[in-house]
Amino acid sequence: MQSMTTIIFAMKRVVLVALVVACAATAHTVAPIAQQPYHLVDDWGVLPDGMTWGEVPGVAIDSAERIYAFHRGQPPIVEFDPSGRVVKTWGSKLFVWPHGMRVDRYGFLWITDGRARDGKGQQVFKYTRDGQLVMTLGTAGVSGNTADTFNGPTDVAVAPSGDIFVADGHVNSRIVKFAKDGRFIKAWGRKGTGPGEFDVPHTLVFDQRGRLLVGDRSNKRIQIFDQEGTFIDQWTQFGSPSGIFIAPDDTLYVVDYNDRMRLFVGSAVDGSITHSISNLTLAEGVAVDRQGNIYVGETVPGKTESGLVTGHMVRKLARN
Repeated sequence: MQSMTTIIFAMKRVVLVALVVACAATAHTVAPIAQQPYHLVDDWGVLPDGMTWGEVPGVAIDSAERIYAFHRGQPPIVEFDPSGRVVKTWGSKLFVWPHGMRVDRYGFLWITDGRARDGKGQQVFKYTRDGQLVMTLGTAGVSGNTADTFNGPTDVAVAPSGDIFVADGHVNSRIVKFAKDGRFIKAWGRKGTGPGEFDVPHTLVFDQRGRLLVGDRSNKRIQIFDQEGTFIDQWTQFGSPSGIFIAPDDTLYVVDYNDRMRLFVGSAVDGSITHSISNLTLAEGVAVDRQGNIYVGETVPGKTESGLVTGHMVRKLARN
């Protein structure tokens, strides 16, 4: 009798432990969903009647929190307020293949046009926020690898000194440095996998220490340089970076739609990753406002892990 009682008691304990484990497992799977740091804002950035999105490789934001999208449709530049209302569109027929877009600390808009056709393209442009052309780098309609030509310019970063750095990367594999007046200073890089070599240097940005971070996309790494082109370090934990944004507090945002198919949020100080988001977007361009809301531009149609269909649009990911 005592033996049977012991067996029944032991069986009850096993059932109780199983229930506890099951509840713990359920809590473990639900908690990350509840703690999702961002959510999609529905119907953000709806275009006016008669306009449709092309591929959106470039997204930028200015100090007034106007959001700019650079897409391969007409007109190619679309300005939004934070609510997603279209404020202005412009730039029709000015560019061959819209690519990178940045707003520098002085409020100027920098644009790269990555292909040549009909005497246009393969250039970098500096505009006021009102669309007035201030500076042009490169030779219109000419592809090359010289001081005054590009072949596939992808992005621009402006140093605190005003020096201009161009990722000349869809065909060339180099970074080109200019003085703030547009005078050529130097270039570095060639196609390869070693330090200071590139395979599609697709995006570049400065951190708060003045280091230049270059998204070396097809080499699946971020390379870090000083402003003379001296290699400092590389990070491989961010997949195949297509777009990079660094906030004033050195929060790092990286989008990768090719390899790990994620949006990473981390630190430009040490390369650590805080969030790895796989269910809200597959993006090429990224910009972030002062509240930490993320704006992304999507190019290639696809699906996230959650089944969300992506491509040819701009999205806002608001902080929870």
